[in-house]
This record gives sequence, C-alpha cells and structure tokens, in this order.
Amino acid sequence: MTKSRYSFFPILHFAIIFLLVSNVVFGAQKRRHRRGVHRTSSVRRKAVTRSGRQSLVRRASYTTAGPVVRGGPWTEPTYADSTVGDNVDGEDLEVRRAAVQALGAYNGAVVVVDPNTGRILTIVNQKLALSSGFQPCSTIKISVALAALSEKIVGSDGRLWRRGYNLTQALAHSNNYYFATLGTKLGFDKVSYYAHLFGYGEKAGLNIPGETPGRFPSAPPRNGGVGMLTSFGEEVSQTPLQLAALVSTLANGGTLYYLQYPRSALEADNFVPRIKRRLDIQNFIPEVKQGMLAAVAYGTARRAQQDEPIAGKTGTCTDSHTHLGWFGSFNDVGKNKLAVVVMLTGGRPAIGPLAAGVAGDIYRNLSQKNYFAATRSITPAALISTQICCAR
Repeated sequence: MTKSRYSFFPILHFAIIFLLVSNVVFGAQKRRHRRGVHRTSSVRRKAVTRSGRQSLVRRASYTTAGPVVRGGPWTEPTYADSTVGDNVDGEDLEVRRAAVQALGAYNGAVVVVDPNTGRILTIVNQKLALSSGFQPCSTIKISVALAALSEKIVGSDGRLWRRGYNLTQALAHSNNYYFATLGTKLGFDKVSYYAHLFGYGEKAGLNIPGETPGRFPSAPPRNGGVGMLTSFGEEVSQTPLQLAALVSTLANGGTLYYLQYPRSALEADNFVPRIKRRLDIQNFIPEVKQGMLAAVAYGTARRAQQDEPIAGKTGTCTDSHTHLGWFGSFNDVGKNKLAVVVMLTGGRPAIGPLAAGVAGDIYRNLSQKNYFAATRSITPAALISTQICCAR
C-alpha cells in the first residue's frame, strides 16, 4: 500500500511535464502555420504622373513574403502586376484609373462596360480577360435563374418547396442545392438552350483580337451531371467578357449587345453600338435583380456595399489548382450606369466576396468623382442590329 501511494507522484509529475512541453511545441507549430496562411505582399509602385497614361500601366515590383506557389496546391500567384502589357488607347481613362486602383496588387482582371451601348470602357489585364475562359463558379446561377423563370419552374413567390429559400434568398446566399434542383427540373437541353441564348459558347465581342468563345459542354458533366453544372458551372469555360455582356443585358432591360473595344481615340469618338439580339426576359429581370441586390445587401457580396445600390453575383471555386473569385455586377443609379466584372485568380484569398469588394471600390472611386452624375455626349444616333437567336 505504501509503495503504490509513493509511486503515483513521479507518474503525475512526468505527465504534467509532458503536457507542458507538447503544448509549447504544437503551439509554436500552429503559430507558424497561421503566419504562413496570412501572407502579405509588399508593393513598390512607380510614382503616378498627372499626365494620365503612364499611371494606367504600372511598372511595379511585387515581393511576396514566402515561397512561390508553383509546385504547391495553387498554380497561380495571388499577387501580381495585372496591368503589365495592357494597351490603354481608346479606353475611358477615368474608369481605368478607378479599376487599377481598386484591383491593387491582386492577380486578376477587370472588365467595365457601358451596358446601354456595349462599349468596353476598360480591360485591366487584357491577356487574362481575353484568355480561353475559366469555370464560372456560382455566377452561372444568373443564367439558370433566368431559364427557370422563363420555363415557369419557380412560381411568383420564387419557392421550390413550402419551406426554405425563395429565388431572392437563393441568389443572395448562392445556395447550391436550390440551383442544382433547378437544373434537374429544367433538364440539360433547356439549360443548354438558355445558356447559349445568353451568350455562352460564343464570343461576346465583335472583332476583338485574341478573344475566345469559351466553352459550354455538349452533354451533362460526368461529375455531378446537370446539377453540378447549374450550381458550380462544371465543365463550362466563361470569359470575363461573356459575364460582362450578360450583366449588361440585365442592366439595360434585355438587349444583348456585341461588346466592342475601341483601340484609339478616333474609334471611341466614332463608336456605333451593335445589337446581337434582344432577349424576351423583361418580365424576369426584376426578380433576378432583386436577388442580386440582396446579395450585396446581406448575402455573399456584402463587401460591395456603398451608398448607391449595386446588384451583383459572386462565384468561388477551384479550377485546375487555381482558386477563382468572380463578381458580375451593375449599378442602379445615375445617368452613366456601368457593368463591372472582376475575376481574381491565385490561392485561397481569391474568392468571390473579395472580388465584390474590388468592384465596390471601383463604383465608389467613380462616385466620389461624380462620374455617374455627369452629363456625357451620346456618340452615334443609329443602332445597327444583327438579330441572332438560338434554335431549340
């Protein structure tokens, strides 16, 4: 009895020492891990000149604190100079300055369009924006919502079930189950028909060198079928120009313009809008717009909030070891409305809510300069219409 009582204390003493040592070791590892996740970048920028154009194509040096991402889980850096190689001739320099400032050090692209004419006002990171396209993530839900309303899959209250989200809430919170169910109810053929009607699988622009048509699958995706397509954009390649054309159509009430990109001041002065096709979606736009306004008010796009109303849809997913953050949007105030699309690539920080924050800063920068209230001359009087529609 005496021996067992005294042998208990050395064992207890050893256990206490072991716990203290293990906490120190594992705590240090956790602290090191956290520092690795939240890496920052130091940015050294060339001084901005007042003359204008030199400040719009930066010559910047970005130094990330930590190893290069290649060889790791992500094949694209989160931070880069996204203006390298851009040609600003023919762009709206005021809009470009706002976009470059808002994007900052992030690796991504910004496309800003006048939704009432289809004129591209600026493309930041032209090489990326005109590439072969990327998975649209949850931004595909805009076209799915329009298709479901057109086919009367959802009723006037926007509900699929007695309880649960209605369409406004599902768009605001980007509910995957809701939109996967819509896809299943629509079926692949109808999903494909409306997607092509809204511009997927074809070039959004007119004679824009280097632009690609993206891709829309010819059959339901092997991974998850039509439900994965309508909730995550599985097997779809979307370009920033295609999303910009779609949100422009919502902003202007149903006219899908050819996006045109003036490449000189003379082309900008002689710009003539060209209509690709008019979409019979006027009755459905208010319901989709309500969901996009809700996304900014209380949903996934809260970072885009400002004094004026913004309607938008976020998207976040991983495409071939590259994290993607999308935001397609338009503002709803003033004479000079804009459609703004932001796409971020890189590691985990490249998410839809962050893209929404970038877009919000663009609107805010321009609002502070009274861009939306200013009176601007309307160049052409005539609209050249080319009606192209999709056969079912």
